[in-house]
Amino acid sequence: MLTVLGKRQERFCDGVPRRSFLSAGFLGLGGLSLADVLRLRTKAEQHQQPSRKTSVIFIELAGGPSQFETYDPKPAAPVEFRGPFSSIDTNAPGTQFCELLPAQSAILDKLTIIRSIRHSKNSHDPSSHLSQTGYYKSGPKGGPNQMPCFGSVIAKVRGPNEHALPAYVAVPTVMRNGGASHLGKCYNAFQTFGDPNKPDFEVKNLTLTKGLNAARLDDRKSLLSSLDTQRRLLDLEGSIAALDEFKQQAFDLVSGSRAREAFNIRSESDSCRDQYGRNTVGQSLLLARRLVESGVTCVTARVTGWDDHTKLPKRIRPRAASYDQGVTALINDLHERGMNDDVLVVAMGEFGRTPRFNRNAGRDHWGSVMSVLLAGGSLKPGVCGSSNSKGEVPVDMPYRPENVLAMLYRHLGIDPEMTFDDFAGRPRYILEEHRLIDEVI
Repeated sequence: MLTVLGKRQERFCDGVPRRSFLSAGFLGLGGLSLADVLRLRTKAEQHQQPSRKTSVIFIELAGGPSQFETYDPKPAAPVEFRGPFSSIDTNAPGTQFCELLPAQSAILDKLTIIRSIRHSKNSHDPSSHLSQTGYYKSGPKGGPNQMPCFGSVIAKVRGPNEHALPAYVAVPTVMRNGGASHLGKCYNAFQTFGDPNKPDFEVKNLTLTKGLNAARLDDRKSLLSSLDTQRRLLDLEGSIAALDEFKQQAFDLVSGSRAREAFNIRSESDSCRDQYGRNTVGQSLLLARRLVESGVTCVTARVTGWDDHTKLPKRIRPRAASYDQGVTALINDLHERGMNDDVLVVAMGEFGRTPRFNRNAGRDHWGSVMSVLLAGGSLKPGVCGSSNSKGEVPVDMPYRPENVLAMLYRHLGIDPEMTFDDFAGRPRYILEEHRLIDEVI
């Protein structure tokens, strides 16, 4: 077994620590092997696939960004609502963003902003579970998914766009509720771990175990083939497969060059890396673009730290700056490469923030309204939906996070009314609420 442990991550205000891990079996005993994982994904080829090799980049704005300090400023509201920041014009007449997003303000003609997403929870865990699965989590905070994340659904139904690449990749670590639940662990995210901005960044999951070189790998391949041949002689009903396509894919992923090249962010030019920003956010989004371009179907990128209960004006500036630069570079890059119709970008947190600043100069959790960014996927650009004058509730187009996920599945040609049995054997819809956001189609 090859096990890579991630570093302890930040704690949200609910006190739940985020420790990530990845355990990948390599042709060994005691657990799923990489070949087993690939074998279990074959049903993806039996489901509907769109004519194009479409893909999704989902940017998790973990912690819940403020709608006021991003896409829905309220310049006419009292200062305790609008906050200390100014509004700036976008390149769409009559529409403004917060001054913290100047780069995105200049490309609104390439963005679709929905200002009227809402739900009824104000707690991180059930709310992030909703925005990543389409279902609220119940019971104690923390713990594994109770329903499968969209990335795991994509891995099972669609699989990768190119052979020998994962279908679902998390940069650098999996989202808070990004697990596969009853779909099975083989559909969990392939995590890159580490900071893509560091000079020594390397995806260790693609590196051969110490002491195992290519020659020894080939020897193991030959040995397995020989053993399977002997087993077939005793298999009168032909149920034992030889070294089949799935083992071949496992060898290709670890020993081939396609995956390593896709994850090799150092092959990008300095000017391109500078454009995205020499920071974790920017380089994570650049890596996401490389991955979907190479053939990964779903990439999630974590942009954390939006849980601004205190000192929001001070805390949000550097985070908003790196997010603004990285997202703008990503959208422009996709357009320049002719990928904007095939790649759908989604940036969403678990909720918005309270309309009034609290006594600690922060904003608290607020599920009643939030703003969501979509880009690409042949959607109509511009701002749709609105909240009231104090940013408290939607006044038109009151959609939910599930509707955003429905748009994601639509882009990938996945029917959200498809069902999979849960742990109790009951068929469960991918989404129970699956209305599309018709105004942006």
